[in-house]
Amino acid sequence: QVQLVESGGGLAQAGGSLRLSCAASGRTVSNYAMGWFRQAPAKEREFVAAISGSGSSALYGDSQKGRFTISRDNPKNTVYLQMNSLKPEDTAVYYCAAKRSPSRSNWSSQYDYWGQGTQVTVSS
Repeated sequence: QVQLVESGGGLAQAGGSLRLSCAASGRTVSNYAMGWFRQAPAKEREFVAAISGSGSSALYGDSQKGRFTISRDNPKNTVYLQMNSLKPEDTAVYYCAAKRSPSRSNWSSQYDYWGQGTQVTVSS
C-alpha cells in the first residue's frame, strides 16, 4: 500500500509561482509513474502532468505546457510540481497519484493510489 501526501498549496497571485510536493510512503515508488491531476469546483478532474518511474519522460496537459514542470527525487520518494505564470483558472484542488508501472499516463483511471489533495488558489 502506498500513501501519498501533498503539500505546498496555498494562495498565489496571477503570474506568481507555487511548488507542490507529493511525499510517498509505504513502499518505494521509484518504479511507479507519478501524476498530478486537479479538480476545480463543478468541474471534472483534469490531467495536469505525469512523469515516468525513472524521471526521464514527462507529459503535460495542454494548458500546462511551458508553465508547469514535474520532477521527482526517487531517493526521497517525492514528486514535485513547479507551477509558474499562474492564472486564476489554475485554481483547483491538486491531487498526486501513483501508477503501479513506470510508464506515465494522462488517464486518471490508470492510477492506483491517490493523495487527499492540496488547494491552490490564484487571485487575479
